[in-house]
Amino acid sequence: MSPASSAADAWPALRVDEWTPTRDTLHMITQVVGKVRLAHAPLVNHWWQSALYVSARGLTTSAVPVGSGVVDLELDLVDHELVVWSSSGERRRVGLQARPVADFYAELVVVLDALGIDRPHQPRPNEVDPSIPFAEDDVHSAYEPEAAHLFWRQLVAADRVLGRFRARYSGKVSPVHFFWGSMDLACTRFSGRPAPQHPGGAPNCGDWVMVEGYSHELSSCGFWPGGGEEGAFYAYAYPEPDGFHDTAGLPDGSVYSIEGGQFRLPYEAVRTAADPDATLMAFLQRTYEAAADPAGWDRAALEVDPDRWQHHRRQRGSGRGAGR
Repeated sequence: MSPASSAADAWPALRVDEWTPTRDTLHMITQVVGKVRLAHAPLVNHWWQSALYVSARGLTTSAVPVGSGVVDLELDLVDHELVVWSSSGERRRVGLQARPVADFYAELVVVLDALGIDRPHQPRPNEVDPSIPFAEDDVHSAYEPEAAHLFWRQLVAADRVLGRFRARYSGKVSPVHFFWGSMDLACTRFSGRPAPQHPGGAPNCGDWVMVEGYSHELSSCGFWPGGGEEGAFYAYAYPEPDGFHDTAGLPDGSVYSIEGGQFRLPYEAVRTAADPDATLMAFLQRTYEAAADPAGWDRAALEVDPDRWQHHRRQRGSGRGAGR
């Protein structure tokens, strides 16, 4: 996809019901990869050290410390392989194809052992039920390359806009990152104040994991391949302020899910909008305001102009011209 691609190319259609088996297999594969990173990277607040990132080929761990070097695991959703890079100069590949997760995991374990990389400490998925150990998972075996590729392109589009939204905030804010537990791309802003202890309750996931993740007051948004015919964007606050669910001024198609405790905007509503980027940005901004304003966030201190460098450059250019 070239930088000059049309909006239709930038926001591809992918119906959830047409790729659910592949989605569920890919979810398990991202859990395997994420748990390799989790086994080595030191704990960072809210589990940021465990997440994956959108790359020019798919999803990557970025550099993970192993011994005195680093490794990088990338799920290449263009050529459909997991590529394991080592700072020692070695490179290994594990194919992504229609086969049981157990077979994929067994092949990856051979690669990890050969490179001296610890295996996942808990080799089974979190935040799903049932939680089938990777080595025993013969249930998830579907893999359609085109569907996986289209999902990556959805992530590329979402990552672009979420990144621009993130740039508007100078307070504590997460990277735009992919959480393999829930299979969503997320970005979270924080007010700086502690939050009430989270009750936990995610399936096959210790409550203390959620306590760490939600230790401070936040406004979070992101994209996941569910909640709409083609996936959905979401936004929520923790703790949720009074009146949050009654927020007005959201883009057409936005709804509040009482069960999920979040606003959702179907991906297809963004994709088919006259200006998809602007529609998504409006959703992100309005739901953030709905979280921050009632809770009394110091928005003046926490927000910043992402174009301030461009303004500075123009002012400097005007000054030089005026002095000549």
